[in-house]
Amino acid sequence: MSTRTPAEVFPPGEFIREELEERGWTQSDLARILGRPLPTVNQIITGKKSITPATARELAAAFGTSPEFWLNLEAAYRLSIASDPDDGIRRRARLYDIAPVKDMERRHWIKRTSSAEELAEELKGFFGVESLDQPPHMTLAARMRTARDEKVTAAQAAWCRRAARLASLVQVARFSGAKFERGCAKLHSLVAFPEQVREVPRALAEMGIRFVVVEHLPKTKIDGAVLWIGRNAESPVIALSMRYHRIDWFWHTLAHELSHVRHQDGYILDTDLFGAARGYREAPPEIERRADSEAAEFLIRKPTLDSFVRRVRPYYSKDRIIQFANRIHVHPGIVAGQLQHRGEVGYSANREMLANVRDELTQAALTDGWGRIVSVDV
Repeated sequence: MSTRTPAEVFPPGEFIREELEERGWTQSDLARILGRPLPTVNQIITGKKSITPATARELAAAFGTSPEFWLNLEAAYRLSIASDPDDGIRRRARLYDIAPVKDMERRHWIKRTSSAEELAEELKGFFGVESLDQPPHMTLAARMRTARDEKVTAAQAAWCRRAARLASLVQVARFSGAKFERGCAKLHSLVAFPEQVREVPRALAEMGIRFVVVEHLPKTKIDGAVLWIGRNAESPVIALSMRYHRIDWFWHTLAHELSHVRHQDGYILDTDLFGAARGYREAPPEIERRADSEAAEFLIRKPTLDSFVRRVRPYYSKDRIIQFANRIHVHPGIVAGQLQHRGEVGYSANREMLANVRDELTQAALTDGWGRIVSVDV
C-alpha cells in the first residue's frame, strides 16, 4: 500500500475503511486479524477511540504500512478537531518570559491572579510602567552595568525593582560627599564585632544612603547593587542580598558597593562577587577591580596586611590571625576572608571565624525575605 498525503484531514477510520474495501475484508475480519474485539475495531474506525502506538503497529502489520503513517493520521485528525487555545495562554506565556512570576507571587511582590489581564496589571504596577511592550528587564539593562557586562535577566531586574521600591520607604539625610567620607570612618569603627552590624543602616542613613536587604531570587546569584532613586536620581541606594551570612562577605560586599557610590558609577548589579566561584576572578572590569581594591583597603590597609603575610606565611594559625585582628581592630573573620581571597589559605580554612551576621543585620535593616513581607504602596 502506498503512503497517502491527504489534501484534507480525515479521521483515520476513513483510510481503514478504504483498505477493507480494497481487500474485501469486513470489520469482523480485521478484528480477528488484529486479535481485537469487534466493538474496539468499530470504535477505532468511527473515531470514538484513538489510535495508540500499539494499535498503529498492529495496523501497520495488517496493511503493510509504517506505524508512523497511522500515528500521523491520528495526530493530524485530533489537531484538526481540537479547539483553538485561549489567547490568554500566549499572553500568560509572554508575561512569564518577562518576569519571574512564580517567585514574585511566592514572595508576595505581586498578587496571585486568575487571568492574563490581571497578571499584566500586577506586573505593570510592580515595575511602574504603563505598558509591557518593552520588557522591564531590557529597560533596566540599558542603564545598568553588571560585574561581567552580562545581560540583566528578568529575575535580576525584578530583584532590583523590589529593592528600589523598598528603599523609597527609608528616611535618610541628604547625600553629600562630605557626609559620605565621615560616614565611612564611622562604618570602619563597626567591623570588630558581629553585633555592631546593627548600627550599619543608621550610619548609612546619616550619610544619605538608603540601605535595604532583599533575599535573592533563585539562580540570580545577586550579591548587591547600587541604585539611584529620586526625581533626579540623586539618592543612592545600597541593596544587599545576604545570600551568604558570613561577616567577611557582608563587610567586603558593603565596602565594594560603597566604592561604586563614592565614584557615582551609576546603576551597578554585582553577582558572584565573593568567594572561590567568582566569575571574573582573572579579568574583572576596571570599575570592579577598583571597587574590590578599595573594599579590601577599607577593611584592612594593604601595607598592614602585606606585613602580616610576610611575617607569618605560611603558618596562619588561628591564634596568630586573632592576635592580628585584635591589634588592628577588625573581626578575625575579615582577616580570614582576605587571606582566602588572596589565595594564602583555602576557602575551607578557619570557617569557624566567619561569624553569621545575617540575623543581626536583618533585625535593624528594612528587609524583604526569609519569611519577612513588607507592604509597598508606591
